[in-house]
Amino acid sequence: MKKYRHVNSALILLLIMLGARTAHSQTVPLGLLENVEDQYRRLQLLGKDTTGNSFTVRPLTLPTFDHDTDGNSFYTYKELLKPLFNNAKLNMQISALPVMLQQQYNFKAPFGMNDNSMVQSRGYQAAISAGFFFRWGPLSVQLYPEYVYAQNKSFLGPESNVNESGFQKAYASYIYNKIDNPSSFGESAYNKFSWGQSSVRLTFNPISLGLSNENLWWGPGIKNSLLMSNTASGFKHLTLNTTKPVDIYLGKIEGQMIAGKLESSGIDLPSTVRPEYRKYYTNKPDDWRYFSGFIFTYQPKWIPNLFLGIDRSFVIYRKDMGKSIGDYLPIFTALEKQGGVNRETNVYQEDLKKRDQYLSVFARWVMPESKAELYTEFGRNDHAYNIRDLLSEPEHSRAYILGFRKLFALRSQDEYIQFGFEMTQLELSKTSNLRPTESWYSHYQVTDGYTNRGQILGAGIGPGSNIQSTEVSWVKGMKRIGFTLDRLVHNNDFLYNTNSSVTEVRRHWIDFAFGANFGWDFNRFIINSNLTYIRTLNNQWLIDNDGSFYWDIPKVDTNNLHFKVGLAYKW
Repeated sequence: MKKYRHVNSALILLLIMLGARTAHSQTVPLGLLENVEDQYRRLQLLGKDTTGNSFTVRPLTLPTFDHDTDGNSFYTYKELLKPLFNNAKLNMQISALPVMLQQQYNFKAPFGMNDNSMVQSRGYQAAISAGFFFRWGPLSVQLYPEYVYAQNKSFLGPESNVNESGFQKAYASYIYNKIDNPSSFGESAYNKFSWGQSSVRLTFNPISLGLSNENLWWGPGIKNSLLMSNTASGFKHLTLNTTKPVDIYLGKIEGQMIAGKLESSGIDLPSTVRPEYRKYYTNKPDDWRYFSGFIFTYQPKWIPNLFLGIDRSFVIYRKDMGKSIGDYLPIFTALEKQGGVNRETNVYQEDLKKRDQYLSVFARWVMPESKAELYTEFGRNDHAYNIRDLLSEPEHSRAYILGFRKLFALRSQDEYIQFGFEMTQLELSKTSNLRPTESWYSHYQVTDGYTNRGQILGAGIGPGSNIQSTEVSWVKGMKRIGFTLDRLVHNNDFLYNTNSSVTEVRRHWIDFAFGANFGWDFNRFIINSNLTYIRTLNNQWLIDNDGSFYWDIPKVDTNNLHFKVGLAYKW
């Protein structure tokens, strides 16, 4: 019966649709309206949320956000829509979506993540989007394309910044040849038009089926997510998802299942790479990748404000796919490798399928009495052989996120000090010394890695990296003024596992980022801005080893400035 489990799971979702009503399917574009999303999440901490939404399956659907528990209306995304046509008899509406302009400037080197279609770039960059929303009964069309321009000034990336054969060979074999994540998007100005946050859906509340290009976010994290964030641009995917928490008597559930197409960046090796080093670099296959994934969240009936979840995804080149249902829906296959060994080759059947798997479990606990929340996510990018293996080395191929947020009330009504901390650990554990495993988001068979158009689908800090983030802000409704402090360590897996002269403690590439944030709404405008100073130690893992005393070598440290302004205009 195991081979029919995927059919049973699909039937459960279809049964939920019975008796469902048609509904709006307008979504809050992920990352484009940070003030609005943050306001919604804070309502839960204040005990004023009426939706019971887990905030682990995004983008959020609009109709559930109208008022708080006191019956007071608050600033909603609906207020940003400009009605152009509305006919209740025909059950039809047409609205103009807000115009979005995101701008940023990196003075010395690329910096930033969770910015949708924007790319790693030095200099000026802008992304603009505008469009319309159309609904007729259960059918809805959200046309919200994006255009991105990046000045893309030159800078020395890791492919060409060190005149060391050992470094170039290690970088090529351990990073470049296993992931499509270029340090720079070409050597001239970058221009890209995409469908952005567009979708076509059939919605029967609380289920929606559609074709979408929207950015997705899975999991409870605020700064990072292990499997799905908005660091990469959105990709075309079929989606079957809930539009709000569904009551199943034992609690409430939310979920999403998608199948999509991932594309490569198409970026060639920089011309600055010296000819003698080019032999170490391998071109990526000329093929797109098939992505399949799901997320499921459960709210227990007996423990209010607790959200438990699981998400899983697979990536494979189209040329390596089979034609069975299991090849299109591998997310419902067994979680362990036991029983899947090819006796002729002594290789796991799963490894022969040349696909890359990710799995995580997560929890979020909201405590309105304390105006606080705790959340965590724990994931693995490799199957355990069996339960014994999982219990023996649960840390093998693991990554995790830990975070919390708390609001401190001020004297004025609806004003708070918001304090948050989040840490993400992608660096491999010590088990990698005994058994082979790939860094998160890179793969020896799927050599484009866990990316779309050259950017990470999951945590924006990238493979083998770790980050600790702290935020302190004054908040009131949509308004926010605050400060952030981040410590980002770039790809320690590369540093520790290259087996070459690169492996030494002095080479750690570390960013200390001090940021000031401002968010406000002015009549028809909503603004988000950020100014960040970045002090970088050992930029690109570079040291100047001139024979000095071990710790007295000349430092290769840099200073950078990142400025970002997002502007939304409602008609």
